[in-house]
Amino acid sequence: MTALVALLQWTTILPLGKPADFEQFARRSWLYPAAGYVTGGIAAVLALCIPQPLVAAAVALAAALVISGGNHFDGLLDFGDGAMAHGSREIRIRALSDRAIGAGGVLAGMLALLVSFAGLAAGPSVPAGILAGEVLGKGAMAVLTVTGKPFKEEGIHHYLHRHARPYFVLPALILCLPLAGAVPVPALAAAFVAAALVALGMQLLAGRFFNGVNGDVVGATHELVRAAVVVVLALVPAVPCMYVLS
Repeated sequence: MTALVALLQWTTILPLGKPADFEQFARRSWLYPAAGYVTGGIAAVLALCIPQPLVAAAVALAAALVISGGNHFDGLLDFGDGAMAHGSREIRIRALSDRAIGAGGVLAGMLALLVSFAGLAAGPSVPAGILAGEVLGKGAMAVLTVTGKPFKEEGIHHYLHRHARPYFVLPALILCLPLAGAVPVPALAAAFVAAALVALGMQLLAGRFFNGVNGDVVGATHELVRAAVVVVLALVPAVPCMYVLS
């Protein structure tokens, strides 16, 4: 429970009392998807209260961003600046680490929000879409924590990566499987593939641009995986069973 509380204090703005021992979570970073059930679950409940899909999609996406404190979205903005900077690897890393947000970050944020909103609004179920996007996004964070070589020996990602173990990938994936209760298995399988491809692509890009991964890259991966998942759920052909959350 200490690890779970520390995870939620790290990934949300929920009032959970005094700070928990973060090392407890660092030694169990496979728990990341559990935070997705919390952020996605709250957003899904709000969406269930709104019958208009466009409004429900906007509220659900806004809720997920606000509950997370914008931490992962901030990582996406920083990643956009670093990825679109011109020049050497050192210049890209400076742009990634700079507190100011440039045109690359603004563009990355706008595109991710537009795609996420369109996918949620067009999908068969806004609540199921936001839940799946949040959980699989957190699952991708758990995988990158294990596989993403840090490009510097400091920061939160370096700390988590140092405590992570290769087998963490398996329990993180298992934690995502209960989504089958809300999303049909064929659609969920496609969403898993999309999440894996985005995570792999981000790791390859980070290696090329920055010679490794940091916390911003991991947070950006969450945002892009969410966008990819909701789009896939909207585009997967109709299946015999309906989404549980409607």
